[in-house]
Amino acid sequence: MNILFTICGRAGSKGIKNKNLKDFLGYPLPFYTVSAIDLYMKQNPGVQTDIVLNTDSKDLIKLFKEHLKMKVNVIEREPSLGLDYTPKLAVILNSLKIMKERKEINYDMVVDLDITSPLRTVNDVQNLINKKMCSDADSIFSITDSRRNPYFNMVKKTDNGYARVIESTFNARQEAPEVYDMNASLYAFSPEFLESERGLFEGKCDVIKMMDTAILDLDHENDFELMQIIAEYLYKLNHKFREVLENIKTIIEL
Repeated sequence: MNILFTICGRAGSKGIKNKNLKDFLGYPLPFYTVSAIDLYMKQNPGVQTDIVLNTDSKDLIKLFKEHLKMKVNVIEREPSLGLDYTPKLAVILNSLKIMKERKEINYDMVVDLDITSPLRTVNDVQNLINKKMCSDADSIFSITDSRRNPYFNMVKKTDNGYARVIESTFNARQEAPEVYDMNASLYAFSPEFLESERGLFEGKCDVIKMMDTAILDLDHENDFELMQIIAEYLYKLNHKFREVLENIKTIIEL
């Protein structure tokens, strides 16, 4: 099996300055993503893998080239793929097309790990890949249990005040349909689906559930600080999270 791992990162950030370059508990944030991939590769030596960084950030490219021991291919993102509203699927497809040409490989699966979601374990990566191998879905993505439910305790503004996001008469959360949060951590795609250029929900989707780590969208500096507090707690109590942190030492140049 041939897997292409993609890491996509834009230059700059609207909410947190240079978010993709910031240190997270002593190491650059992207290295947590690389560490999780490296652990998967170490545990699955029979799987053929390539890793590619797709970015328009010269600083991010420099960080990878100067400090990582392991091989990460680099694609310098073209300007048209670095706009505010460019869909990430377009960047992942660009990565697939270029890497297929460079390596002359027909990949069996494309796995994307988001830079801004450091709280994942190698088991999460393994579960995602196993699920994709056994599923006829076009894409698999990670979810967690939702803390809010649009049928019960989420509201929207209307012309006549506020109302539930989805109209219902449920009087208890337990009555409402189960909903989940997409935690934007892990995605696995069939190459054929990416090449069809359809949207994520235009194909057949399936999911893996990850531990609810209260993942925050990193839009403000205080989000970053809170995630580090959560991470310190998880690293102290859960060895599966901690091994991703500890493995960073083995993949960087000191």
